[in-house]
Amino acid sequence: MDAKETGADVKVTSRQISPNVWMAELTGEIDVYTSPKIKEGITELIEKGVYNLIISLEGVRYIDSTGLGVLIGALKKVREHNGTIGIVCNNPQIKKIFSITGLVKIFGIYKDEQEALKSLA
Repeated sequence: MDAKETGADVKVTSRQISPNVWMAELTGEIDVYTSPKIKEGITELIEKGVYNLIISLEGVRYIDSTGLGVLIGALKKVREHNGTIGIVCNNPQIKKIFSITGLVKIFGIYKDEQEALKSLA
């Protein structure tokens, strides 16, 4: 199975969790092949006026620089509307990527949805 086939299982599901905060749950592997689908899902929310977003990476097994770029791009878009993005992540390997790249300084990284919601609400 090549990378294109393995990436087919990436999913973006979203739901409103408070009057002004939405949750986008990502699952699968986020890489150069699947990032466009992730970007499309997040961009759809932003275009609907969702500017406070919690992105759950709990179902993500892997993320590369392309995936990080999608998250940074989304953050820039919501900040244009005074919004923000919080990341829910328990995977130590993915948390390490955020630390190494310095993204822990621009994204709030939370252990669960409740902690993220308290920070954003």
